[in-house]
Amino acid sequence: MTGPSPTAPPGEAIVDWYATAARDLPWRSPGVDAWAVLVSEVMLQQTPVARVEPVWRAWMSRWPTPADLAATPPGEVIRAWGKLGYPRRALRLREAAIVVAERHGGVVPADVAALEALPGVGTYTARAVACFGYGMRQPVVDTNVRRVVARLVHGHAEAGNARASDLTDIAALAPEDDARAVRFSVAVMELGALICVARTPRCGVCPVRPHCAWRQAGSPPHEGPPRRVQKFAGTDRQVRGRLLDVLRAADGPVDAAALDPVWDDAVQRARCLDSLLTDGLVEQTDDGLFTLPQGLARA
Repeated sequence: MTGPSPTAPPGEAIVDWYATAARDLPWRSPGVDAWAVLVSEVMLQQTPVARVEPVWRAWMSRWPTPADLAATPPGEVIRAWGKLGYPRRALRLREAAIVVAERHGGVVPADVAALEALPGVGTYTARAVACFGYGMRQPVVDTNVRRVVARLVHGHAEAGNARASDLTDIAALAPEDDARAVRFSVAVMELGALICVARTPRCGVCPVRPHCAWRQAGSPPHEGPPRRVQKFAGTDRQVRGRLLDVLRAADGPVDAAALDPVWDDAVQRARCLDSLLTDGLVEQTDDGLFTLPQGLARA
């Protein structure tokens, strides 16, 4: 199969490239419903595909519908989330499932406004579910898409802060045909993930290389402040994760002494345990033990 035509509009070229370059990811398979798409989008937030895929498969096998997840104790949801990170996402996804089950007849809504009203669902996720779950023409903008647009359209090495014009910029690139526009929304994300990457873009194999304003400008370096690399070692995130690891592995509630070995700094450990209690990720029993949340309280 030949590659994208160098004379094709950039949006069309990206769709043509995707036809042969797309990764085989389970949430992109034919017949995958909007609930499966929603689960994948929540899991993929700030988490690599390789870590998400096995958890997503296990999750969908266990909870194939929103009602299935809504009926599950939150502690079991946190345990199934495993080490994906940012476990509050698991609770918010369960809360969204409760709303879908109780207010939408168990079917994830297709309307963007209704999706945005679900717990934990923002502008990006709502548009992604409408587009990828229901085949609706929607501009879908994540970090990868913003980087592609910054280089292709504006000639900048990096995207900088999110702007109100991001949705307009990406909508202008989409093909006129609705079906191809839907395909374009996932294709441009894939381009940013595989080719137009942050540090070492693979410009030599980019399907829109002839159109790229950044390359035409000589690939100038980023002139703004350097990107901040989010550290993990030694942070409260790491300590919270270790505390949750103990509770996930436990058969029942544990006392404070069982949590002490996870971190030497007692002040930081206590602060992180308090934050987990505040976030609803951990509960303390009447006799002072600690456990994953057991209640079935509705959102």
